[in-house]
Amino acid sequence: MEPYYLTVHELEGLLRAGETTSLSITEAMFRRIDDVEERIHSYITLMKETALEAASASDQRRREGAARGPLDGIPVAVKDLICTMGAPTTCGSRFLERFVPPYDATTVEKLRDAGAVILGKTNMDEFAMGSSTETSYFGVTRNPWDLERVPGGSSGGSASAVAAGECIASLGSDTGGSIRQPAAFCGVVGLKPTYGRVSRYGLVAFASSLDQIGPLARDVEDCAILLTVIAGHDKRDSTSLSAPVPDYRDFVGRSIAGWTVGIPREYFIEGIDPAVAAAVNRAVAAMKDLGAECREISLPHTRYGIAAYYVIAPAEASSNLARYDGIRYGFRSPGERELLDLYRNTRAGGFGPEVKRRIMIGTYSLSSGYYEAYYKKASQVRTLMKQDFDEAFAACDVILAPATPTPPFRLGEKTDDPLQMYLSDVFAAPANLAGIPGLSLPCGFTVNGLPLGVQLLAGHFEEGKLIQAAAALEKALSAEQRRPAL
Repeated sequence: MEPYYLTVHELEGLLRAGETTSLSITEAMFRRIDDVEERIHSYITLMKETALEAASASDQRRREGAARGPLDGIPVAVKDLICTMGAPTTCGSRFLERFVPPYDATTVEKLRDAGAVILGKTNMDEFAMGSSTETSYFGVTRNPWDLERVPGGSSGGSASAVAAGECIASLGSDTGGSIRQPAAFCGVVGLKPTYGRVSRYGLVAFASSLDQIGPLARDVEDCAILLTVIAGHDKRDSTSLSAPVPDYRDFVGRSIAGWTVGIPREYFIEGIDPAVAAAVNRAVAAMKDLGAECREISLPHTRYGIAAYYVIAPAEASSNLARYDGIRYGFRSPGERELLDLYRNTRAGGFGPEVKRRIMIGTYSLSSGYYEAYYKKASQVRTLMKQDFDEAFAACDVILAPATPTPPFRLGEKTDDPLQMYLSDVFAAPANLAGIPGLSLPCGFTVNGLPLGVQLLAGHFEEGKLIQAAAALEKALSAEQRRPAL
């Protein structure tokens, strides 16, 4: 079997046994990229030269008996808003088309220290603002399962690359579902950690109080391996938690018999696709077979989640993106003589329509006379939503819910209707507002062969419990093993 169909832990075993080398795996990955990338467009930048060098260095360490752990020699990809020294970090935007960071993000440092081989930077919605990877300045990414459908967003490139075998695992970022929604659409596992569990240093900010980096992979165990590597305190990020990092892989294979699983009634809304509802019902039945009690719970402020999110996130984006002015770095409108014209034309030419839309929403909600009516009120709703989750987790171990209201939708289907696009995050955004960890895992297919995902949520810094439940459910579902027909 070609290595691009294997998991991190399967390749780790082959490398440890001396049955393959990192260099041969990495070369196979680039051959795979050559074969399918033109049809999918998962990447913005490939880093072939440095990747082959890293693979050769990994093989040398193994020959010397100095392998650094389960990620040593494993080819991975990184979403293109996570800084990589010496390689472009574009955020999918014209503004940063030529930006090459002078430093690595903390998560990239940790990947390199673990011996991972970074293949390249994956495509994304511009500045992570989107749910379909259609707003990238560098073109759309397609879903490997159906090239006429979206892979989700904004981490669509990271999810599609894993699904298509263009990397073994990847990093994405999740501000309002941007790891979990594309994971569901592409039939892979995606984990958003607790806010503060993974350093945001070197992550180009969208909404600073919501953004979190996390892994996408083929199974739960691979996500556990990556999370163990990238998690931990970072003094360069004042929001990161100072606490020991367990080996999350230890939670894989543990029983959940006797656990209580909460099923939130507010997540089964009018308009949810019947195939999605059926997938969640299969997951509930599997949880019961595993010995867990499934109990209906209420998260009463869920219905305000999207409204609160689309005030808070654009407001923070408006503040964060004010730095892109054509003066300090990035795109600059040529030939401007007046400062105001420079600002106006640079921002008009550098940002795409969706980014402009969110900047305007955010600026309006922060403006004099409107701050208390919008941003302050949304922040109060956010507190109520966190309290809902705190009360729920006092009565249950994990929460099980849909990851998305629909299967993957068609390219262009929602680009002219921003509200419908925003509603695709209706089940994902509440976890970001509350700061809790969430994980999407595959849960079967539609009759047309499109992937379906189910979401698990856990309490703050309970990623171990989340992985334990997800791994047990993954095994119980025994989903039919399919691959995209590329």
